[in-house]
Amino acid sequence: MAGETVLILGGGIGGLTAAFELRNRLPRDRRVVVVDKTGEHLFQPSLLWVMSGARRPEGIVRDLGALERRGIELVRGTVEAIDVERRAVRVNGEEHQGDALIVALGAQLAPERVPGLAEAGPTFYTLEGARAISDARNRITEGRLAIVVAGMPFKCPAAPYEAALLLDHDARKRRVRDRVSISLYTPEGGPMAVAGPEVSASVRGMVEERGVAYHTQRQIAEVDSSARELVFADGTREGYDWLVHVPPHVCPGPVREAGLTNDAGWVPVDPHTLETSHPGVYAVGDVTTIPVATGAPLPKAGVFAEHEAKVVAKNIADRLTGKGASHRYEGYGACFVEIGGGRAAYGSGNFYGDPAPQVRLRRPGRQWHFGKVYLERSWLNRIP
Repeated sequence: MAGETVLILGGGIGGLTAAFELRNRLPRDRRVVVVDKTGEHLFQPSLLWVMSGARRPEGIVRDLGALERRGIELVRGTVEAIDVERRAVRVNGEEHQGDALIVALGAQLAPERVPGLAEAGPTFYTLEGARAISDARNRITEGRLAIVVAGMPFKCPAAPYEAALLLDHDARKRRVRDRVSISLYTPEGGPMAVAGPEVSASVRGMVEERGVAYHTQRQIAEVDSSARELVFADGTREGYDWLVHVPPHVCPGPVREAGLTNDAGWVPVDPHTLETSHPGVYAVGDVTTIPVATGAPLPKAGVFAEHEAKVVAKNIADRLTGKGASHRYEGYGACFVEIGGGRAAYGSGNFYGDPAPQVRLRRPGRQWHFGKVYLERSWLNRIP
């Protein structure tokens, strides 16, 4: 029926991928509407390059007003409530309703869940924090640098390890590494464990061979800024002079209040179609939880959001144009692991593999670094 509308909540990688795919597949009399709080798209995979001084902050941000020229409507505003039965959303007091609804609001950062964390040091998970770390780098000439993963799960499982390697490279380049110790504390049992023991061991090896002290199964409880101490759940304390962190992540409030989440606080979906338990309501990307064969959740990362969003958009377009819906997401994912000096490792594979994900990590090389550069440029060029 002409005039049908698809509502997409969130202008991140998942939301924009769905919007582009739908606009390409649907007739112009069908509306594609993106709702985004700021109306700006931040390419989050490049935040680590802002942190390390390789990118200017404004270079990885795009105004979503450009979507209008492509026939995609933009609603700038905060999602206040979601009605899953009516596939409706309230934004800044105004209601919008769709024939299909895609929730792509991502994971919300919640540093307040760890007392003292936000005050102790910045995070490389926000543009403001990445800029702050970049500004502080040259002042780190001696002392103890702590990188803290404050909770599970968190998006981009490689990010804290990339941060450690990039900050190590920066300290070596400035010839102060012998006076700066770098320690990484995480509640994980090992890095990127969902990808399998071989990948996990390889990433751990890359970190430890650079002299980074790697501490697993350390759950931070609070940060005592006055004493410059990390306080862990088991009562132990570790000193620091500089701190950067991965904050706890939570599902956005309106998504929880809509009844879309499970006991763990994330949105369960069909692993192949990404449909929720409510017909016509889909969720993609970091807001979701999808168990793989080992019982671990599918990682939260842009590459998964992109592939999931393409499947959802194709199925919605086919349904609205009377073609049926037959596309399936089969669990493919990939990840660059930046190590500094213009080099990166590259992992990819089938995360839906049985009895375990089948993922391979390629050795670090310049080709993988330039692969990420190409990915960054090609993505940002889609939003002129």
